[in-house]
Amino acid sequence: MQGYGTNVRGLGEARGLKEVAREHALLPLRIFLGVTFVYAGLDKLTDSSFFRASGPGSIGETLHAVRDSSAVPALVDLALKSPGAFGYAIALGELAVGLGTFFGLWTRLAALGGALISLSLWLTVSWQVSPYYLGNDLAYLMAWLPLVLGGASAFSVDALLATRRRRIR
Repeated sequence: MQGYGTNVRGLGEARGLKEVAREHALLPLRIFLGVTFVYAGLDKLTDSSFFRASGPGSIGETLHAVRDSSAVPALVDLALKSPGAFGYAIALGELAVGLGTFFGLWTRLAALGGALISLSLWLTVSWQVSPYYLGNDLAYLMAWLPLVLGGASAFSVDALLATRRRRIR
């Protein structure tokens, strides 16, 4: 049956290619961001020099280097009070966001966390990058927004839980 150019299908009928593509449109982005943030978190957690207050490759050295060129120096000052703790917060946050995004568990919340991490890194670490499009944190921030808005409809724990809730009703 057709109405206003939209196919209305009964249960068990094949779905159109556009419908399948729409349902899976955010899956490549979700996989990319999930894997990237898991990798970023694990990379930090396995780098013993990252959590130090000073020295090559340390979070403290990075924070000191960007402090004066940051859009929000007060945020950098706050992180400099305990660079190691801030480093662990970022690393564990990236890991949690990455896993949630990859598996599609609380996807919108995970994506919001990823967007906030990317926003904070853009306003602090990569704010001085000129021209702005050479800095990757702003691009990551924009990449998170479709997942904040759309969530995960395909191949996700969220979809599995939603299906289970519908069956129970």
